[in-house]
Amino acid sequence: MDSISDNALMLKVKDGDLDKLGLLFERYRKILFGFFYNMNHDPGLSEDLVQNVFMRILKYRGGFKGDGEFKVWMFHIARNVGHDHYRKNKDRETDEIDNWKDKLGDDQMNREGEIEKGEDLHLLRRVLGRLDKEKMEVLTLSKLEGMKYKNIGDILDCSEGAVKVKVFRALQALKREYMHLKERV
Repeated sequence: MDSISDNALMLKVKDGDLDKLGLLFERYRKILFGFFYNMNHDPGLSEDLVQNVFMRILKYRGGFKGDGEFKVWMFHIARNVGHDHYRKNKDRETDEIDNWKDKLGDDQMNREGEIEKGEDLHLLRRVLGRLDKEKMEVLTLSKLEGMKYKNIGDILDCSEGAVKVKVFRALQALKREYMHLKERV
């Protein structure tokens, strides 16, 4: 069954074979969880968002045409699920980022031989939390998920060149913010 392509499985789901959605779920739940977790650092919320993505895939299965990659279509839905969630929960967002930053300083940073490395990692994570959602999203897709710029462009509805610019600008913002915080420490 693993030899069936994602597009073929989704086309079967579209035609009413809803059991095939389970196979797609098994293939992509960890990837989607990682995407959401890198954005919000909340495992429970990330799991809920993954479920919401597959609920929308089921709901909008008729819109899948099969001419592009399923993964790109799925991430487009995932991105919308994430945006909808944060739009509905704007007040809580600031609190969640602050809580996430507080959690980063726990036990993992206290090893004697890795103090400096741990401090740099802590600082880097703080900086990521300070970036706007678009920059954090493009860095998550490109650097953490390892997606190709063309696929990210399909998800973001822009050209591959525009994605390259967005990644470059996000990395520059990350570097500037990192250096600024490092000087203050």
